[in-house]
Amino acid sequence: MSQPLRILTVFFLFSLISVTGWADEGSGVVRRDSRNLLLGLPIPSEGYCDQPYIVVTREGHWVCTMTTGPGREGDRGQHVVATISTDQGRTWSKLIDIEPSDGPEASWIVPLQTPGGRIYGFYTYNGDDVRTLNDRPIRADTIGWYAMKYSDDGGRTWSAKRYRLPLRVTACDRGNDFGGAVQIFWGIDKPNLAGRDAVFAFTKLGKYMLEMGEGWLFRSDNLLTEADPEQIRWELLPLGDRGIRKEEFGSVQEEHNLVPIGEQDLYCVYRTTMGFPCHVYSRDGGRTWTEPEPMTYAPGGRMVKTPRACPMLWRTSDGRLLFWFHHNSLRSFHSRNPAWIAGGIIRDGHVHWSEPEILLYDPDPQQRMSYPDLIEQDGRFWVTETQKTEARVHEIDRTLLEGLWTQGESKAVSRDGLIADLDADALAAGPAELAGELNLSRQTGLTIDAWLDLREIVAGQVLVTTRDATGRGFSLTVGPDRNVQLDLNDGQRQASWASDAGTLQAGRLQHVVAIVDCGPQVISFVIDGRLGDGGPQRDYGWTRYPETLTDLRGSGRVSCGDGPANQVKHLRLYNRYLRTSEAIAHFHAGLPGG
Repeated sequence: MSQPLRILTVFFLFSLISVTGWADEGSGVVRRDSRNLLLGLPIPSEGYCDQPYIVVTREGHWVCTMTTGPGREGDRGQHVVATISTDQGRTWSKLIDIEPSDGPEASWIVPLQTPGGRIYGFYTYNGDDVRTLNDRPIRADTIGWYAMKYSDDGGRTWSAKRYRLPLRVTACDRGNDFGGAVQIFWGIDKPNLAGRDAVFAFTKLGKYMLEMGEGWLFRSDNLLTEADPEQIRWELLPLGDRGIRKEEFGSVQEEHNLVPIGEQDLYCVYRTTMGFPCHVYSRDGGRTWTEPEPMTYAPGGRMVKTPRACPMLWRTSDGRLLFWFHHNSLRSFHSRNPAWIAGGIIRDGHVHWSEPEILLYDPDPQQRMSYPDLIEQDGRFWVTETQKTEARVHEIDRTLLEGLWTQGESKAVSRDGLIADLDADALAAGPAELAGELNLSRQTGLTIDAWLDLREIVAGQVLVTTRDATGRGFSLTVGPDRNVQLDLNDGQRQASWASDAGTLQAGRLQHVVAIVDCGPQVISFVIDGRLGDGGPQRDYGWTRYPETLTDLRGSGRVSCGDGPANQVKHLRLYNRYLRTSEAIAHFHAGLPGG
């Protein structure tokens, strides 16, 4: 979709919602769904826009810094700006130049606000005005100086003087294309306060362009209190000549970002092209680090999947963590839609991550989103994101985040949207009437929540179905790979997806939840409290179905099969999607009466 058409679409959606509270119910395409990217509030730019990061001033205003320009990423005219909102992103000031568009490229600004109210911006600046490499023109947005400017009036004006951070030359620089005379680097890490220090990570490159990345961080013990920028002390970490990387994970190790998790403990994550992000810990304030490892949901646990996309960490004001990623193991720049989010808590000095939820989606699967920021104000949360030509801000339902942080503790069973609740005796009595409609163009989704005790794993055996004689409705069956398959048919359109291979086991009580989420049009499975991720066989554990589905009531009754696979001990059917966290809470609640 072209940018003008997308802008018109956004205007149309807002018009529908403001007048009716709902879009065309028959279309099933547009809903009042805060996760829908098109319903976000736009942030102004010059056309290209990246890294829209926000600090909240003592006045309660939002100051957003970003990289922008009239052309494409890396073109001449790329520079860093600020814009101010006094109404939590509904309206914004005109863009304020931090660096002018007619100077050397200035890019990848990250802001920090000190307790005294000063706002610093740190960015890559092509201070030597380098234009060529080996007599060939090059992009100049990842080369040059690490620069800094500041504002003492809430982002309205910025220091005339530009300050250069002492980015010492290391082995990575000496081996680069310029022999260390020019450094290649960029940062996406919004600075954090670690005790009385300020700290932020960035990536150096050993080869132009975007090759041989390694992680570094700046730490300052007086930035938060020193009024004279010339007197700020900086320490480049880790100690020594080598940054954070591990050779076996390939050339692409970049976009390092970190959060403090203890008095001297730091946790850092970065992207690769291996299908997973890496993570590392420091126990001495960043001076030394553990060996990089694939990021896992818990120590020694299952690997987190994400493509070559920004894997962003955040720490909330109460010390809990959030992680933005894309929950698939493709290795390219693509597949950044939807954005998923996991919640983290710290136990014994290590981060334990929840199963993720969909945070944002664009209805067009080909669109992408990345480089987000988290805003926290007055107990509310927002995120920003960019598709490189459109930056937006989105308020996040706090209950979604709380659900992430309480996974494993909550045992609440939801009654909202429940249209069938049947125990083994009721299921054995024959088909049961549905207590509500099941039209996916009018509801937010479908969830099948079943407790199974399979004596045998027999492919093709029906577990739960509403299908009529023509095949309309849904069916949950045993798949060919000792898994569960969901098939949907509204009489005109169909969709199917199966859980990860080997997820069914004979002779064992299991909890199976199949979720159809009509917003992003995603089918997923949560089995025994774990959201499917594709395992080693597939890049995805979920799928986006292409066509909008309507009525899946089929016969209007729900029943179970009569073969050896039919050992359904309890069934709940919802005419809405359950969140991942709700499905996990149902698992921890256990089999009713069991």
